[in-house]
Amino acid sequence: MADLYQIQDLRLSLADMTAKPLLGAAPKIEILKGLSFTIPKGSAVGIVGGSGSGKSTLGRALVRLLEPSGGTIRFDGADITHLSDAALRPLRRRFQMIFQDPMSSLNPRHRVGTIIAEPLRLHGFTDIPTRVTRALDQVGLPQAFAMRFPHELSGGQRQRVGIARAIALEPDFILADEIVSGLDVSSQAQVLNLLERLVRDLGLTLAFISHDLSVIRRLCQQTIVLHQGRIVENRPTPDLFADPLADYTQELLSAIPLPDPAQPWG
Repeated sequence: MADLYQIQDLRLSLADMTAKPLLGAAPKIEILKGLSFTIPKGSAVGIVGGSGSGKSTLGRALVRLLEPSGGTIRFDGADITHLSDAALRPLRRRFQMIFQDPMSSLNPRHRVGTIIAEPLRLHGFTDIPTRVTRALDQVGLPQAFAMRFPHELSGGQRQRVGIARAIALEPDFILADEIVSGLDVSSQAQVLNLLERLVRDLGLTLAFISHDLSVIRRLCQQTIVLHQGRIVENRPTPDLFADPLADYTQELLSAIPLPDPAQPWG
């Protein structure tokens, strides 16, 4: 299987916002410390780690919302590590992101149909109504929802709108950053079942960031464990759960009860 992403010695530093220098810019902290891995096309990869491990920073680097300080990011063979915004624009349709809090990522003044249509318009699509209709259908929302505002929807429905907005562009890659952490158990199950089906049916490549190892176990074929900005384990998910090699992975697994992965969600 060919690789969609090839990451080599990825490093990324951010300004330390807790520091208050008297003169000059704030000092920088290295968040990602030389990460190397690949993401095969059509696979679902889990990225796990504790708070401050760098998993969300890594995700934003993959879709170039953050520019690396060092190393390389290759997307489908192309080096996108330091591309300008103008050079990235044609590629952005191909990698999309679903955000953790759908209420803050959806414009409260726009109806659902407009929210899904806006990125289509920005990328020059002409069959926008057809694509909006299809995206709503793919995420299991009635067409009447196109006329609703985000505040009129439940949390799970808003997250479905976020997914619809992402898949409407027919991307190759989707980054999902803690997208079920704010939902109740029933809504979590529905969204995860939906995402699993879309990955399978649309041939998407997925990076799923989560602190919930039971979700990673069920959804992802490969799991990357981050700790303090470094990869401590990167293995097929069944192997990692059956025999975790890193002490930190063992700590994560022992701290979280894991249900039987053979049992369906919902």
